[in-house]
Amino acid sequence: MPKVKTNSSAKKRFKVTATGKITHQKSFKRHILTKKSKKRKRALGHDGLVSKANLDFVKRLLRLK
Repeated sequence: MPKVKTNSSAKKRFKVTATGKITHQKSFKRHILTKKSKKRKRALGHDGLVSKANLDFVKRLLRLK
């Protein structure tokens, strides 16, 4: 049997924390930043957690399940 490969795009986008949670970078912080408030841009800088609805799918892409 061949080895099952981890999805290459998923391993670049998601990170597993020490406690087993999966984080991702928040969207909307690449361009058109002048109209966004400092508070909003600062909040977008922090990592977000993958939602419960998408968790099983992301785990399957990362071969954690």
